[in-house]
Amino acid sequence: MVFDYDVIVIGAGHAGCEAAHAAAKMGVSTLLVTMDMNKIAQMSCNPAVGGIAKGQIVREIDALGGMMGIVTDRTAIQFRMLNRSKGPAMWSPRSQSDRMKFSAEWRRILENTDNLYMWQDSVVSLVIEDGKVKGIVTALGVRFTARKVVLTAGTFLNGLMHVGRAQVKGGRVSEPYSHGITEQLLDYGFTSDRMKTGTPVRIDGRSVKWELTTPQPGDDDFHKFSYLPEVRRELKQRDCYITYTNARTHEILREGLPDSPLYNGQIQSIGPRYCPSIETKIVTFADKNEHQLFLEPEGEDTHEFYLNGFSSSLPLQVQVDALSSVPALSDVRIYRPGYAIEYDFFDPTQLRHTLETKLVGGLYFAGQVNGTTGYEEAAGQGLMAGINAASAVLGKDEFVLSRDEAYIGVLIDDLVTKGVDEPYRMFTSRAEYRILLRQDDADMRLTPYGYELGLASQHRYDLMVSKRDARDRLIEFLSTYSLKPALINPVLESMGTAPLKQGIKLRELVLRPNITIKGLERHIEALHKFIASIEEERRDEIIEAAEILVKYEGYISRERLVAEKIRRLEDLKLEGRINYSEVKALSTEARQKLERIRPATVAQASRIPGISPSDVNILLLMLGR
Repeated sequence: MVFDYDVIVIGAGHAGCEAAHAAAKMGVSTLLVTMDMNKIAQMSCNPAVGGIAKGQIVREIDALGGMMGIVTDRTAIQFRMLNRSKGPAMWSPRSQSDRMKFSAEWRRILENTDNLYMWQDSVVSLVIEDGKVKGIVTALGVRFTARKVVLTAGTFLNGLMHVGRAQVKGGRVSEPYSHGITEQLLDYGFTSDRMKTGTPVRIDGRSVKWELTTPQPGDDDFHKFSYLPEVRRELKQRDCYITYTNARTHEILREGLPDSPLYNGQIQSIGPRYCPSIETKIVTFADKNEHQLFLEPEGEDTHEFYLNGFSSSLPLQVQVDALSSVPALSDVRIYRPGYAIEYDFFDPTQLRHTLETKLVGGLYFAGQVNGTTGYEEAAGQGLMAGINAASAVLGKDEFVLSRDEAYIGVLIDDLVTKGVDEPYRMFTSRAEYRILLRQDDADMRLTPYGYELGLASQHRYDLMVSKRDARDRLIEFLSTYSLKPALINPVLESMGTAPLKQGIKLRELVLRPNITIKGLERHIEALHKFIASIEEERRDEIIEAAEILVKYEGYISRERLVAEKIRRLEDLKLEGRINYSEVKALSTEARQKLERIRPATVAQASRIPGISPSDVNILLLMLGR
């Protein structure tokens, strides 16, 4: 039995799996410790991956060489590209997964990853000596030593579940909680608080009146999460279904509010604003007579459905009565009620951008312990923590993504710079450079990094290069091929767009909002021949990538110029250079916040809430700029 490792990862949720896989893939010996090896990468809440901005994170994870996108595609039972009616900066992939197969696929991958080992146990304390982490101690009394430790305990740190007035200690339904780590870290000066999240009731599909619901089928095109063409959706595809609450539903829910842990004082912790419980919805949106509900299948063949939109911690009978008032669910039978869970998290401003803690060297935090919510946010953090832990062991430079390079960079910078006052969820609106952070080109942005780190394979890198070359050749063809009015005007008129008065390059025609490359291909023989020369397996993906760059070139160029200006401030290092408490020219608020957060750069300092432009100017003066 080996008791010494380079990196130990605590927790095998979405953050822990990515962290452990990344560290091992980079060549360091890695131990993944989990309470239950049958619950690896468990989808604790909804059986879905992606969504608005979250889908972009998953594509970034895949581009870097992480596994969430691959696992999701292999276990997908429905895929949709959300926001297609908007510009490409808003397009967001989302997939329903088979919950059991998702977990099984992750375990298969981890068990077949070189340098990665697993241990089933609960961690009760960290070994910390001289301000540095040295290992862990488990509930079985086993002591493992390590050079780096990544904590990804999710909702398990002092987890407490609520269904009405009933309270059960646990990190997830039917699973024990973890005690000891929070208390130990508080003694080392860490700041901790409590957060709350919830999950809906699970419904037996055999009791649903499906004829009273509206089917919501998935997309049937080339889009998916992984950039690897050999990774495909292999499972039977299933529909989701839409139904609605009504006035009677809301009346029943309101009558149950006195027994709601959210309103009777039982829950004191911070809850999510952007994914509220059904009882919060009827209070916050009291004027609404109905709310949308989504019945989402939990697997390829199961009758179990997740009721998205009905997160609740109300008593069981209130939940059942309210559900029964929905016509499609009038005969509803459930597998288990919805519940809320409270858990410990740590103020993420106590972290560096590498996700290493400032107070204990070699200790990294990732996932919900940092105050985030969502599988995707957790996985992105886990990947970065695993990369940086392994890089530190190998003596390599730290790896940090900037805000104009990835949503993952926005996520981590927001956490360590601003902290959290509610469970953090990613949105496209959080990214000031979202036209640069589209889901279609995450491979172009990040695969070179993944390849250099040793995460992305030669095969993946070569695929990225060949895709880029084919995309650029297509753009070059569009830019040089000339069109004459006599030949194309009948086509344009049939498309309902203005005819040409003089010859133009094909690229100029593609700039029109209602014109697409594929729409023109059917009418222009030369374009058809050129497109036929592109590899068939990725042809649609390459055409889409080229078309986005052509249509949005002006916006992309403008945003890149702004990003480059801001990046100059990222090069101005602050860490360790200024004693803020002695700089009287700074406002009192600025001194306090700069002293607490200790920003690494002037750019990070400028993003701290409460730091004014005049404060930034003072910092620049002190640096001699």
